[in-house]
Amino acid sequence: MTAIDHKRTTFIPSRAGLSFSGVLRSEYIKLVSLRSNRAMLASIAVLGVGVSLALAVTMADAGVPDQPSTGFMLDQVTVGTVLFGHVIAVVLGVLTISGEYASGSIQSTMTAVPTRTPVLLAKACVVFTAATGAGMLTTVGSWASSYPLFDALGLAVPLTAPGVLPALIGASVYLGLSAILGVGIGALLRAVAPSIAGAISLTLLVPIVLSALPASQTVRNVQLLTMSKAGDAMSNAPESLGGFVNLVDGYISWGAGWTIAAAWALTFLLLGLLRLRRGDV
Repeated sequence: MTAIDHKRTTFIPSRAGLSFSGVLRSEYIKLVSLRSNRAMLASIAVLGVGVSLALAVTMADAGVPDQPSTGFMLDQVTVGTVLFGHVIAVVLGVLTISGEYASGSIQSTMTAVPTRTPVLLAKACVVFTAATGAGMLTTVGSWASSYPLFDALGLAVPLTAPGVLPALIGASVYLGLSAILGVGIGALLRAVAPSIAGAISLTLLVPIVLSALPASQTVRNVQLLTMSKAGDAMSNAPESLGGFVNLVDGYISWGAGWTIAAAWALTFLLLGLLRLRRGDV
């Protein structure tokens, strides 16, 4: 036998059958198989509904409008979801990818999908769907659970009232966009602790710091264009007055909120994608 006969061959499987739907299914399995991820999604509902119920129970003592008000009801119903839910969603997004770097499983992921781009896009799609779905269940659940308390005071606003459903959808999608933002930051920084710290600082601490700075038009403009302000606008009922954005009056519309939040999320997702494609795993 010649040396050629003894030469070992390595089987390299063909990736012709690799599809984005397969990568998507793989990332879905990863997400739901971890109890910590399921717990975070459940905590969005627990905190959101709990805060809304607490506000509804105490609203008679805190002061209520003289007649049913869509704006007042939405503030009570969505504040828990937007304030606490988006923090959980952004952490979920971060852990979706930085957790793989911490455990070393990112090596297997990138070996299976060497082009890398489908992996990050699939992670973004999966966490967006999961966080948005959890947000929708939370906002509708908050409205349904607090409705009898509003009705007892003659302040009930039905789900079919103008602006109510778009506001609940907006608050839910804000959670999904926050999760995408977390995926981007996680891919950019990779390490768990810095990624979580950066994501929370960007979405929660930066607006607080800006509000503490001396008032100026520049500070107000920057504060108005933050991710959290976009979430506030998305959870309000759409209005035809006031224009799209009015920096002088400090106003951003429902549609502008969607645009600003999407811009933040997609910008960091793109930065994370560039880091993922150009850097070593």
